Amino acid sequence: MEPKYNRLPKSFYQQPTLQLAKELLGKILVHEHSEGTSSGYIVETEAYLGAEDKAAHSYGNRRTKRTEIMFHEAGLIYTYQMHTHCLLNIVSGKADSPEAVLIRAIEPLAGIDYMLERRPVRQLKQLTSGPGKLTKAMGITMNSYGEPIYEHPLYIAEGREVNNILTGPRIGIPNTGEARDYPYRFWIKNNPFISR
Repeated sequence: MEPKYNRLPKSFYQQPTLQLAKELLGKILVHEHSEGTSSGYIVETEAYLGAEDKAAHSYGNRRTKRTEIMFHEAGLIYTYQMHTHCLLNIVSGKADSPEAVLIRAIEPLAGIDYMLERRPVRQLKQLTSGPGKLTKAMGITMNSYGEPIYEHPLYIAEGREVNNILTGPRIGIPNTGEARDYPYRFWIKNNPFISR
């Protein structure tokens, strides 16, 4: 049976970026697709603190066609292409303060059959254990750019309480100086679906 989802309100996203990155853990990412709905618990996130953060696309207030949405209000979707992968970020911070939280990994909850059709894997723990893996499995594309994450068809819902949150440096961002060591990655301790 399909779980019932209670969407988080727009106001949920209007909290400081590092706090939001932690608060998103345990919440449910839901995608209502023409093929069917798939969802999963968010188990790993990564925060990017805009103009001051060398690892952020908007470092130094770089305003391009790609980063434009980061300068808008919190709660909008910032998707971008990295190699062949689409990555899902949630715009955070105030307008003109271009910050975002990357959704790095989820624990599959519902619609797993749909996910496996898009991303066949031998072990379930490989299905959504990375930012490019989860978007492919859930059918999330660049078409979501600029859409609100608090409206259908792609949204975040209330989930379960999380107690064991670990913090560490972000992954896969060489050439960003000291920013690569900032402890802006958050994950649920011992969850088998975190990226590594």
